[in-house]
Amino acid sequence: MIRFLRRLARRPLTILGLLLVGGHLLVAAIAPWITPHDPLRLLDAPLEPPTAIFWLGTDELGRDFFSRLLLGGQISIVAAASAGLIAAIGGGILGLATAYHRGLFDDVVSRLVEMKLSIPSILLVSLFVTGFGQSLGVLIVVMSLIYMMGVIRTSRAMGISLMEQGYVKAAKLRGESATTIVLREMLPNIADLLTVEFALRTSSALLLVSALSFLGLGVSPPTPDWGLMIQSGLQSIRSEPWLILAPALCISTLVIGINFATEGVADLLGLEAARGATGH
Repeated sequence: MIRFLRRLARRPLTILGLLLVGGHLLVAAIAPWITPHDPLRLLDAPLEPPTAIFWLGTDELGRDFFSRLLLGGQISIVAAASAGLIAAIGGGILGLATAYHRGLFDDVVSRLVEMKLSIPSILLVSLFVTGFGQSLGVLIVVMSLIYMMGVIRTSRAMGISLMEQGYVKAAKLRGESATTIVLREMLPNIADLLTVEFALRTSSALLLVSALSFLGLGVSPPTPDWGLMIQSGLQSIRSEPWLILAPALCISTLVIGINFATEGVADLLGLEAARGATGH
């Protein structure tokens, strides 16, 4: 661990990424207790400029913009992190299972993965949200299934190499079931890879949630959300540009922080394959 921290100290971008992510998570966690005003309260002062009372002014409905900005990342972070976690764990198990069984099961799963990767993620999520409703649960489930496909490909490739390892062959000779071998023998050996995959998928999911909210298919008003805030601020972009710049900066710094941190940690763990993974 000490050696890992020393190597980490020589990577300023990785440290910057960790600080950005940590800062966003801290603010999201304590936001309900530090917001100066009720983010849903309609004040009789729409589009007020920044003042000592309203640090970033008010939005088009007269709500305190700074308070909404502090709370705006909660839903996006929860949705993106939940989808990334489910995708990483579920995709990891399925990928290892295809590597273990091969044959028809492997062919079916591989064709499904290729079929999904040929369809833009935002289009697929938009169709599901439109069909099943605009709720946080639907959003998490759909994004989990979408980002799981990329994890399946990566973990399957790792699983094929693990099948040649002695401890896997020994487990098969002992008569252990396929489920036991996949979960106990193989899954722990790709934990580092799945950690990086989780971060990558979370970063992509965060952008997707914000894009959907901007298009009116994500989080529903009046819930504070960065994507919604950008969409609402478009009508006053000339007179109050901070209504767009502030939430856009929050999204950008969080995504950049996740990417910097993920790339650095992947390098330190020797996961070159994971570094090249995309958000598909």
